[in-house]
Amino acid sequence: MEEKIKMSILCGIYGNLLTDKQYQILDDYYNNDLSLSEIAENNEITRQAVNDMINKGKAKLVEYEEKLHFMDKVLNQEKIIDEIIEELEKNKNKELTEAKISNVSKKLKTLIDD
Repeated sequence: MEEKIKMSILCGIYGNLLTDKQYQILDDYYNNDLSLSEIAENNEITRQAVNDMINKGKAKLVEYEEKLHFMDKVLNQEKIIDEIIEELEKNKNKELTEAKISNVSKKLKTLIDD
């Protein structure tokens, strides 16, 4: 997964755990695609200060994910949901066999158990 996308997702999941300033700067950088110079100018700080805050905030987000694994769980759940939808779409005009129902049921159970 591309770094900017990963950090944007992590910012969405764990952003409330950051200081307001850290979140604002990370949001501007990863979600609003502002440059270091633009963020520095908007916040009346140096580019180096922006860079430091981004690096510290990024490190915190990665640390939270390493400990809590919410992003991994969400991405895994989305994958399972896509598989279930695909299975149901393939069989929407066919009779569902017991094996197919069992397969979908197992996938749904993994979502519930997570």
